[in-house]
Amino acid sequence: EEKADHVGHRDVPAVAQPLAVSGGSKVFNPDIAVIGNFLGAAGRNTIDPRPALEMPESEASFQAIVDPYARADFFMAFGEEGVDLEEGFLTFPAIPGGLLVKVGKMRAAFGKVNTLHSHAIPWSDRPLVINNLTGGEEGIADAGVSAARLISNPWVFLEATGQIYRGDSGDVFHSSSRGDLSYVGRLRGYRDLSDDTNLDVGVSYARGHNAAGLVDDVDVGRFSTDLWGIDATVRWRPLRQTYRTFLGRSELIWSRRDQPGGLQAAFGYYVSGDYQFARRWFAGARYDRSDRAADERLRDSGHSLLLTYWPSEFSQIRSQYRRINYGEDVTANELLFQVQFSIGAHG
Repeated sequence: EEKADHVGHRDVPAVAQPLAVSGGSKVFNPDIAVIGNFLGAAGRNTIDPRPALEMPESEASFQAIVDPYARADFFMAFGEEGVDLEEGFLTFPAIPGGLLVKVGKMRAAFGKVNTLHSHAIPWSDRPLVINNLTGGEEGIADAGVSAARLISNPWVFLEATGQIYRGDSGDVFHSSSRGDLSYVGRLRGYRDLSDDTNLDVGVSYARGHNAAGLVDDVDVGRFSTDLWGIDATVRWRPLRQTYRTFLGRSELIWSRRDQPGGLQAAFGYYVSGDYQFARRWFAGARYDRSDRAADERLRDSGHSLLLTYWPSEFSQIRSQYRRINYGEDVTANELLFQVQFSIGAHG
């Protein structure tokens, strides 16, 4: 009765009032969550030094159904250098012709890792090929329009995606005029190989202008970058073995970058595997190799070993040893320590 009086509804039973308030507030408030990412580093790396302890990014998400025809998703990244809109887009799932349309700022559908937020990647860092060829943590992300459609066939799940962006994506693409748009296309196929195993394969392409021709912020040359990518993911999860799984990933990326010194043809890839050997424990390994986009003569390579513990679906603790041989004949040995934790609806 005191709760009912407090909210001004004396005629509503006290046991029913909290449900009514909760249901009414849900109509006007989105699902909200915050994910923290704490990272520690030990060892020596003169090429890419990181602080001993840092909170490189915390993510706040706001997600809700706008109406029967649209859904909105916003992801804000809070880092030590400020706040940035990581993604903010509207999804229209019921467009005629079977199209799934998105409008806003999005991570491009190029490969696998580029589409993932930092808390979702299975390592404490991103592979060298992602850093060297597709913009690293920022990745290929921009304001634009995306359209995806399922291609019906009796053999595999097949999805085609086409995207048009403004043309600014970190160090990958740069727009000097309204016409300097960037384009992304992806074809993805999925198939169950057995009751325990499935395979996901994708082919991606991206094209846009780069900043190689900028002199004092004036574009004196028209230079472009083309990216091709192939990715594959295999999952093994036995139906009768709850805590034994395997997830293998790989991406191959080719970069063709025009610049004043001539065409730079770079290539890179990574191969990784993660094995779950207990209820909350995962072990993993990754091998990296990649040329530099602006200088194909510089080639970086490295490998990592990982151990991850999941106390629950809302937190994880990970340690990663990585050794990188940089193109400048410098070797880095580091031990990374990561703690992630989340509150709210977006685990």
